[in-house]
Amino acid sequence: MIVKTLPPNSEPIQDDSRNGKNSRGGLDVIDVVPENDIQDLVVLSPRFLAARNDTKTVQPETLYDPVTIAGHYQKKPLQVLGRIFAVLRPTLSLAFGMWSDSKRGIVVKNDRRRAVQLRILLTQLGPAYIKIGQALSTRPDLVPPVYLEELTKLQDQLPPFANEIAYQFIEEELGAPPQEVYAELSPQPIAAASLGQVYKGKLKTGEEVAIKVQRPDLRERITIDLYILRNLAAWVQKKVKRVRSDLVGILDELGDRIFEEMDYIHEGENAERFFELYGHIKDVYVPKIYWEYTNRRVLTMEWINGTKLTQTEEITAQGIDARYLIEVGVQCSLRQLLEHGFFHADPHPGNLLATTDGKLAYLDFGMMSEIKPPQRYGLIEAIVHVVNRDFEGLAKDYVKLDFLSPDTDLTPIIPAFGRVFADAQGASVAELNIKSITDELSALMYEYPFRVPPYYALIIRSLVTLEGIAIFIDPNFKVLSEAYPYVSKRLLTDPAPQLRASLQDLLFKDNRFRWNRLENLLKNARNSQDYDFNLVLNQGIEFLSSERGAFIRDKLVDESINGLDALGKNVLHNFTYLLRERVGLTAVNETPAATFEQQQTLEHIKRILGILRETQGFDPVQFAPQIAQLLVNPGVQRLGQQVASRFTQKALAKIIRQLLTSE
Repeated sequence: MIVKTLPPNSEPIQDDSRNGKNSRGGLDVIDVVPENDIQDLVVLSPRFLAARNDTKTVQPETLYDPVTIAGHYQKKPLQVLGRIFAVLRPTLSLAFGMWSDSKRGIVVKNDRRRAVQLRILLTQLGPAYIKIGQALSTRPDLVPPVYLEELTKLQDQLPPFANEIAYQFIEEELGAPPQEVYAELSPQPIAAASLGQVYKGKLKTGEEVAIKVQRPDLRERITIDLYILRNLAAWVQKKVKRVRSDLVGILDELGDRIFEEMDYIHEGENAERFFELYGHIKDVYVPKIYWEYTNRRVLTMEWINGTKLTQTEEITAQGIDARYLIEVGVQCSLRQLLEHGFFHADPHPGNLLATTDGKLAYLDFGMMSEIKPPQRYGLIEAIVHVVNRDFEGLAKDYVKLDFLSPDTDLTPIIPAFGRVFADAQGASVAELNIKSITDELSALMYEYPFRVPPYYALIIRSLVTLEGIAIFIDPNFKVLSEAYPYVSKRLLTDPAPQLRASLQDLLFKDNRFRWNRLENLLKNARNSQDYDFNLVLNQGIEFLSSERGAFIRDKLVDESINGLDALGKNVLHNFTYLLRERVGLTAVNETPAATFEQQQTLEHIKRILGILRETQGFDPVQFAPQIAQLLVNPGVQRLGQQVASRFTQKALAKIIRQLLTSE
C-alpha cells in the first residue's frame, strides 16, 4: 500500500473535499491506496521524525527489507521461476547470436545491430538491468564505441509509460488533477529514465519546473530481481571459495539505495542536503525542490536549461569549457567522498549538465550514499601511500578500510602491492588512473584473503563513472592527478589525529626528514581551489606547538639548525676565502664550507621558501604584520626558545669539540 503524506516543509494545498477531492489542510496522513500485491513491503520509518524533531507529522518511507522480500517470494516459486526464464531466454539468445557472428567472421564489437539488440534487451528486462547498462555507458575504455552510443540512450531515452497513468499518480500524490496544480505541462514526457519519466511544466507562480513521475509497478519489478540476484550472490559466496567478498552485503547496499531512490520525498531531502554541503563550491549548481508539489511518487524541482557533459560539441559551441566542468565535478566529488561523506552514487552523463552560464548542475538525488569518517581518512591515507609508493602503509590502510582482518599476515601482501604497481613505479601521479588501479587490485584480491566491504562498491561506481565521463571528454584526463592537490591540502590543514599521523609517516623515514615530500605536498596543495596560506601557517604553528606535534617539532628544529649551521658555515667560508685570496691575509685559515648533507638541507629550505612566496594568499606587504602577530603567540615563542636552546647547545658542543681537537 502507499501511505501518502503532507510533503515536508510545505504549505497545504486546499481542495474541496465535499466535491470528492482530497483535502490536505491540517492532515498528516491523507489517504491509503493499493499499488500492487506486495503491500507488506511498505513500512513506516521514524527517520523523518527524528530529523525534524516533529512528533505530529508521520513521514512514510519504503525501506529495503530482504527478509520480508524473501518471505514474500518464497510463497511464489512459479513467479520467481518465470522471471528467471524471462531473463535467461533472451540473454542466452543474444549471447549465442554474438558467438555465432564471431564464428562467421563478423566483428561483433562494431556491429550496431547487436548493440541495438543489447539496449532493447536491457530495457525489456527492467530497471535493475537498465542501471547496469547505464553504468557501462560511462566506460569508453571498456565498451566499444558503437555499443557505448546505444547504451547512452538508457540514461534518458527509455520508452515512456502512458500519460493517463502519470496524471493519475500526480492527482493521487498531490491531491488535485495536474491542470489544477500546474499552469503548464508538456503534452508528452521530455525524458524517460529507469525509475520514472519527466515532464516540463510551469507553476502558477511562473517558475519553470521539472516534474518527475514514478513508473507503475516499479517496486514489484525491482524486488523480484533483487531477490533472485541476492540468492545467486549467496550461492556463489557459499560455493565458490575464492570469493571472500560480502556479495550479499554489496547487493543489500545497492538494494537500500534503489529503494531510497523510489521515494521522491527522500530524494528531495537528499537534494537539499547536497545543496547545503556543496552548493557553495564555485560553479556547482543544485536545483531547488518545490515541496508543496512533491510527494513519494511525484517530485517537482527547478527546471535546468543545460547540455549533457558528453555532448562536447554543443557545449563548445556555447563557449563553455567541458574539461573545466569535469575538473569542477572532480573537486566536488572529492569533498563528497573525503570531507563530508555524503556522495552522489550515480553521476552518469544524464545527471550532470552544463548550464547555459557555464556551471555544473547536478540532477537526480535518488541514489546517494554515505561513507563514515574512518573510511574517509583511510581513503586519503591510501591515496597518499599509492602516490608515494609506500606499500607497507597501503597494506595497513586496507586493514583500516575493512578489506583485511586485523590478524592478517601482511608480509606477503606488501611485495604483492609492489608487483601490482610495478608498471607505475616510474610513473607520475598524472599517469595513474582509478580504473587501472582498481583492475589491478581486483586481481590481487583473488590471491590473498581480501574481502570487499559493502560501502566500497558504490564509491568505486561513483568514481569510475565520473572518470569514464572525464575520459570521454579528454582521453588524457586523470582523476588522481586532479585529486592529489586536494589530498595534499587536507594533509596540511586537517587537524584530525589520523591525518596528522599520516603526515608524520609521510615526512619521516628511518628518523630522517624527507624534504622532497614536503616540497611535493606544498606544490600540490597550492593548486587546490580553497587552499589558504594563512590557514596553513596558523594551523601548522598551532600543531607544532602542541603535544601532538612534539615529534615533528623536534625533527624540524634539528633540520632548521642544520640549515642555519650550513648558512653560517657558508658565510664564514666565503668571508675567510675573500680575506685569503682577495685581500692576501694568508695567516687567516680558510673555514670549511657546509657538508653536502647540510648544503642539501639549505637548498630544500630555499626551495620551500620559494614555493611559499608563489602560493596564493602570500602577500609580502601583509606578511610583516603577520610575523609580528606570530611573535606574540605563546606557541611560536616556545618554538623560538627551543630553536635557540638547541642552537646554543650545538654551538657549545662544537666549541668544546674544537678545543679538544686542538689540544
